[in-house]
Amino acid sequence: MSDPVLQLRNVSRNYGSGNNQVTALKHIDLSIAAGEFVAVMGPSGSGKSSLLSIAGGLETASSGEVAIEGTALGGLNINELARLRRRAVGYVFQDFNLVPTLTALENVALPMELDGVGIRQARQQATIALQQIGIDQLANRFMDEMSGGQQQRVAIARAIVGRRRLLLADEPTGALDSFSGDSILDVLRQRADDGTAVVLVTHEARHAAWADRVIFLKDGRIVDEAADSHDPTVLLNHAAI
Repeated sequence: MSDPVLQLRNVSRNYGSGNNQVTALKHIDLSIAAGEFVAVMGPSGSGKSSLLSIAGGLETASSGEVAIEGTALGGLNINELARLRRRAVGYVFQDFNLVPTLTALENVALPMELDGVGIRQARQQATIALQQIGIDQLANRFMDEMSGGQQQRVAIARAIVGRRRLLLADEPTGALDSFSGDSILDVLRQRADDGTAVVLVTHEARHAAWADRVIFLKDGRIVDEAADSHDPTVLLNHAAI
């Protein structure tokens, strides 16, 4: 059997020190296979965003091990880690993290260009990603010319451009109406069906219902899990823990 795309082994994350230390994650074990769509639910402060940051190599675990496609992140230097993130991980941030001086097309193409892909090829792939998200007509607009929802779509296009093996999405539909949000979830579902491992953080049970598996965090721990449940009512019952 091949290695899972994402694996966390006994991962904990602490912030601060001494009397001011706060533990965001406690002894997390999580394995996500290629083609699996996993949703993460839990109350505010339960550790959901910390889990995504550590899974994507944006933060370092205080203890335990994180591996992407069998590569332990703790054994990589800064340049190696940045290269792995560009090639293997797509990340949708809550605050978008777009470059205001670049157009939508340039923002989406940027990770591929930084990885050495030629400008023409990178922008062809970026155009495809914008088409999949439904905003290719906005390709030449700058961020201050776009609404929050449009910027969020650009951020999602940037995360799915190319063929990344792991897609991490932190509340990716927050600035979108329900119809637009469902279209984005459909894109994430298609990515999983094509073999990408997808992790979605959400407060919405109806969004989590798109996933193959839902895990529930509370006080930094995985406290429950629901598999093959596409009924939002069932998920809400699980979440009421």
